[in-house]
Amino acid sequence: MKKRLLAVLLTAAMVLGMTACGSKSNSGSSDKKEEAQSTDDIKECTIKFQYWADNTDYSSLMQDIIKKFNEENEYGITVEGEEVPWDGGGYSNTLFNAAMGGGAPDVATFKLSATPMFTNNNLLADLTPYVDAWDKKDDISDNIYDVMKKAGGSDDSLYLMPWNIQVLYVYYRPSIFKEAGITETPKTYDEFLEDIKKCTMDTNGDGKTDVYGFGMRGASGGQEPWGSFIYGEGGSFDDLTSDASVQGMQDFIDLYKNGYVPESATNDGFNETVANFKSGKTAMFIHHIGSSKGMVEELGDDVDAFIIPKGKGQWTSMGDTETVMFDSCENKAAAFEWMKYLATEEGQEMWCEGTGQVPVSQTVQQEDYFQNDKFMKVSMEGVDIAGTVPVKDTTTEWITNWPATISQALTGEITAKECMDKLDKALNE
Repeated sequence: MKKRLLAVLLTAAMVLGMTACGSKSNSGSSDKKEEAQSTDDIKECTIKFQYWADNTDYSSLMQDIIKKFNEENEYGITVEGEEVPWDGGGYSNTLFNAAMGGGAPDVATFKLSATPMFTNNNLLADLTPYVDAWDKKDDISDNIYDVMKKAGGSDDSLYLMPWNIQVLYVYYRPSIFKEAGITETPKTYDEFLEDIKKCTMDTNGDGKTDVYGFGMRGASGGQEPWGSFIYGEGGSFDDLTSDASVQGMQDFIDLYKNGYVPESATNDGFNETVANFKSGKTAMFIHHIGSSKGMVEELGDDVDAFIIPKGKGQWTSMGDTETVMFDSCENKAAAFEWMKYLATEEGQEMWCEGTGQVPVSQTVQQEDYFQNDKFMKVSMEGVDIAGTVPVKDTTTEWITNWPATISQALTGEITAKECMDKLDKALNE
């Protein structure tokens, strides 16, 4: 089990590691249900915080946020930030090793996919008593909390503090919708499937398809948009063998088999689906707000977006970055003040405006900067239906093998049911 969990960490997206001061040495947490420290107990102290930044602008932004918090918090808390390169996720294992050796920071930025190794070794503080006593707890969607709890393997304990997210939605080309006679975006899953068919066209009359309705991603990362088809028919990751899940897979197969997606879909990854959409080869594809700037630069007004429509069920994939507090942190109430600042206070606003990430704070979401961006608005509309592939010790291997299994189904080597039986066994058994 532990070896498989280590594999999760080595490939899981986004965590940080290295050393920290101001913390007692870790010996595991024997009492995760201890009462929260009170803010009355906070004295001047230093909180060691580790984070990664994707570029120099983000690095400068985080330093500005830290500086502002240090100058303005009422408790005399000093956050000392240490930036560590993300390095393709390689520091996940470094952080784990540092924590096991007693050198964890007090707080670190984190990816929920890395959670099992840390919780199985009692390294993270249970934030539940702090969140329960927090007057701004309801400023974050219950669905986001639920996703965090599931990653921690408990319905009762919360080990990850929401910070910022990305929510997948459907990009579409209004000009192609108009040519296909579609006057409004689909409101149901069935309408979505029908619009994919309508947008598949031979525009020059040579008998060959020039525009495909949907840019299917059959290569790495494709499990995320694929999940929306499974849920659209009422299926779920919890039971990929159910009739509803199998029907969602059949919908996916039929799009490929009937020529509504490019023939290259079995090998198409992110770059291919983006290129096909920009060139007008596909009318729609699924991704998040990170693609919006490039789309607008290339296409101007001829790009828009809508939430993945509801069928018998509804789901979209959520990208995530959280913060965690280590159980070895001595000044937990002070550390939580910093985590709150990033989650719902000025640190949230500054980071999400500066990076273009979707805020988890519903108050921040209502600010003009976010409301005036149509792609941000669609992202925020999808928060309550967003989730992730279940975080298990099988998840990394399952994601790695997903493209090969899906390819077999798309090309007819195996049936939809055989495909889903195989995927379920690999993920859930």
